Amino acid sequence: MKTAVSVPDEVFSAAERLAKRLELSRSELYSRALDEYVARHSPDQVTEAVDLVCAEVQPKPDPFLTAAARRVVEKTEW
Repeated sequence: MKTAVSVPDEVFSAAERLAKRLELSRSELYSRALDEYVARHSPDQVTEAVDLVCAEVQPKPDPFLTAAARRVVEKTEW
């Protein structure tokens, strides 16, 4: 989708330099920046993404570690 926005000259210049350094088009740079900004301000999306990653990498419980942790907790004064 095309859209027009106004940005301060210094922000535009910095974005131009960054796009050139990253070898991205201006549109790609702005799109990525806006996507990141929206994600940072949408905690539910961040939580969902982290939950998905955790579900993929979470190992199955280790019986030895579970028993060891239980012993430590039982011996600890609360």
